[in-house]
Amino acid sequence: MAKKGTILVVDDNRLVLATLTDGLAQAGYDVIDADNGDDAILLARQHRPDLALLDIRMEGKSGFDVAQYLRTQCRMPFMFLSAFCDEETVAQVEALGAVAYLVKPLDIRQIVPAVETAFADLEAGRAAAAGEHAQPRRGMASNDPLDASVAMAAGVLMHRHSLKRGEALERLRRLAAADGCSAHEQAELLLAAVERLAGS
Repeated sequence: MAKKGTILVVDDNRLVLATLTDGLAQAGYDVIDADNGDDAILLARQHRPDLALLDIRMEGKSGFDVAQYLRTQCRMPFMFLSAFCDEETVAQVEALGAVAYLVKPLDIRQIVPAVETAFADLEAGRAAAAGEHAQPRRGMASNDPLDASVAMAAGVLMHRHSLKRGEALERLRRLAAADGCSAHEQAELLLAAVERLAGS
């Protein structure tokens, strides 16, 4: 089976981590796993995975800490998997621009489709940023920073305006066209604005 892409999975619960790692590997992904935030950052820098799947509440660095690093230093898309869905947590997820937020408990049969959708959306984001109108295709996502910025900005729009992924990407493309800039530039502006709001 051809590998679909590389995923970094981070969870401090070893049973959950083993279940996710095994399930995603069987679904055709290369999986790198870590049970703490510090190791996750080191592995992300070393292997440059296509996507990170992060638990939020862990000892030491939280999933939010890891996500902030991945976003600012690696330009790497990420999604959260957490048992918590309180208003403060959701607000932080939104501010960070996750491509998805999955609430535990979840079966691996629910997680794999969400991951596959994220990969397809990343490709759609690359096409949108390049000004193409191709249909989203499932497969390997690129590590190009442009892809990650567009995907994360689309995640923000989805949460802010209750949009589906395709609608968010289309809105981003329309905003870019109206401002006379690329989707990547528009995404960077949106992410910078969100970061300023989160820090205020």
